Amino acid sequence: MSTMEICEPVTSAAAWRGDQIKEGEEWIYHLSPAQIAELEELGAKFVDADPDLRFVQASDYPLDACADAIKEWGRDVDTGRGFVLVRGLKTHLYSDALSSAIYYILGLHMGDPIRQNEMGDLLDHIYATSDKTMDDPTALSSKVRDKLVFHSDSSDVVALMCLRPAKAGGASCLVSGAEIYNEILRRRPDLAPLLLEPFHWDWRRQDHNAPANTYTSPVISIEEGVFSMYAGSLYILTAQAYPGVPQLSEAQKEVLALFDEITYEPGMAIDMDFRPGDIQWLSNYAALHSRTEFFDHPEPQRKRHLLRLWLSRDAGRPVVEGFGKNGVVQVREKPREGVEDDTAGKFRIVDAAVPRLIS
Repeated sequence: MSTMEICEPVTSAAAWRGDQIKEGEEWIYHLSPAQIAELEELGAKFVDADPDLRFVQASDYPLDACADAIKEWGRDVDTGRGFVLVRGLKTHLYSDALSSAIYYILGLHMGDPIRQNEMGDLLDHIYATSDKTMDDPTALSSKVRDKLVFHSDSSDVVALMCLRPAKAGGASCLVSGAEIYNEILRRRPDLAPLLLEPFHWDWRRQDHNAPANTYTSPVISIEEGVFSMYAGSLYILTAQAYPGVPQLSEAQKEVLALFDEITYEPGMAIDMDFRPGDIQWLSNYAALHSRTEFFDHPEPQRKRHLLRLWLSRDAGRPVVEGFGKNGVVQVREKPREGVEDDTAGKFRIVDAAVPRLIS
């Protein structure tokens, strides 16, 4: 890769500022009554059939009214701005199992679900079961009400479905990785190449049952002219505490600090309040996401509750070898190599629709 390629700004639709795109609503897709009816019917069939989530296929639940929408969302995620918000489902009228079934069917058509933890769960929950804050190394981001820093998840696509919003707060915030990189090029082009070098990432902090303390990945991949980003300096910094992890150079610390500074500048990010039934499809290569602090209703059944899918999506996107967490994710059909027992995960939709009460 030439220095020219590294120092060339990104000019695709993935480079955007939040204050500009929020002026319109092109990023919101409104489902039609026919599309909603189709999804409700298929979701009910899914609940009745009760398929094993590890092996059910998109072809088992074909889409007609939503077929073109799936293609449009895929273009938005793969080669467009990197995200789309889908609105119109009536989760406030559905059982959580029906909502989860509809969501999983759409996920199958958008990609292939991957396991989200060492237990094997394919459908995870953003549901606060703890009052810990993220400065506690034992805190899990999906189980607390604290604000989250901008980061990437462990898949090609991360999707969130809102079952119930918070009493207050909990806005979803997205920022363009390409636009952050463009700003770094404008301000410190000498530091930009460092982001293409491998960093150690804290795996244990992301999953307490991870089989190793860290994994490695660069922050940026530029392959065949295609820009991709995998970020979240928190996990780079906490990985520094493990024995054997090379210590960051002063220049590396400087570029990570600049990255964070730009990320949080006014106007860079777009924020959106989740409504019941909203689904956000997001490319982990294009945008970083975070969340504001939120406050819950006291009743467990009214607490903020999002469903999360991690999807492997074969869109032909070229990335450098070992980029992101691709090297350590688990396919849905089988557990990690060397693990014989595969009974810990929730592989039935009625079970998967219920959050684990862990802190």
